[in-house]
Amino acid sequence: MAHARWPSNYIAGGFALNEIKDVFITHLHVDHFGGLPYTWMFGTWAGGWHNRLTVHGPSGRTAEYGTAKMVEGMKMMLGWHINAFSVFPVGKGWDIQVNEFDFRDNGGVVYEEEGVKVTHWQRSHAKDGASAYRLDWNGLCFVWTGDGRPSKLDAKYAKGCDVYVTEQQPELVEISSGVQSVPPFLARYTIDTHHTPGYAAGYLANEVQPRLFMTTHMPFDPYLNEEAVAEVREHWDGPFHFGAPDGIVVNVTKEQIWVREGILPDYPNSRAPQFDFGNGQLVVPHPPTSREEIQEPFVREQQIDPKKYYPKDYHPELLEEWPVEGDPVVPLDALPESLKESMGQEWRLRNKNREAQAQE
Repeated sequence: MAHARWPSNYIAGGFALNEIKDVFITHLHVDHFGGLPYTWMFGTWAGGWHNRLTVHGPSGRTAEYGTAKMVEGMKMMLGWHINAFSVFPVGKGWDIQVNEFDFRDNGGVVYEEEGVKVTHWQRSHAKDGASAYRLDWNGLCFVWTGDGRPSKLDAKYAKGCDVYVTEQQPELVEISSGVQSVPPFLARYTIDTHHTPGYAAGYLANEVQPRLFMTTHMPFDPYLNEEAVAEVREHWDGPFHFGAPDGIVVNVTKEQIWVREGILPDYPNSRAPQFDFGNGQLVVPHPPTSREEIQEPFVREQQIDPKKYYPKDYHPELLEEWPVEGDPVVPLDALPESLKESMGQEWRLRNKNREAQAQE
């Protein structure tokens, strides 16, 4: 479920951007999809040549306010970036697809593959075109409501889910207004037209009866947290946990649920792109264009001669032109074992199978 800062958290969690195949957007406030341009562009650059990213999201009351129109506008916004990155391999990476569903189709299926089913329903978030999601898989269920006012639809479609996550806004408007320098009436109006008060969140949890209830989209601050728990406990006395800070991990089985803080490094590096080596080779698509086609020669002529800044005894062989005419094809056997291990999911699975067979 997309949020503005989710790419950085995803990378810090040790996942490769080219592993992302589907993005689900609850609504088109920019803080809930702002990470999409980065994910699309840099996911393609980082080995997403064989992937087609699919964006799932609600329609608007009119076409101009739907997810498809947003993606169309995103392509325009990224025009310079797209053209600049055309000197790199692209393949299918830019063939972004949109699954725009009717926001009014409450209970409709958004996604259904390999035993995973995602359904949706409307959320009251001041404007038509906001949705909640429910994911069912292997007898387990997860709900992410996104933003919106407390609704009977939440109680209906989230009923009995294992993990129910909704938003929460504590009733401390005067205090928060002082902290954030927001006029109290503006804070009150925003909550009462867009969001779920803590008391209502607890009320809905009691209606849904999940195995674990979580709240998010709230300031995670010591001066608020005790009040936030008190408001939830007005109606809900079952298992409860904040969906904060970033990196909270929820493990769910049919027997038990437990919560822990994920280990996120302070200075994470991106994980190597992940490839399927099932065909025994790695194919790198030829870039669509070159610097000569999209850049005037004058600015390249102003580049400083590398001999002036590299040490006397060190001068790397610069790679300023794409090295081959067509698509480079690297046989799997030619890759170092370390690269096979770090880049290939299929390779790791095959190795595990070989080890298991050897033990038998």
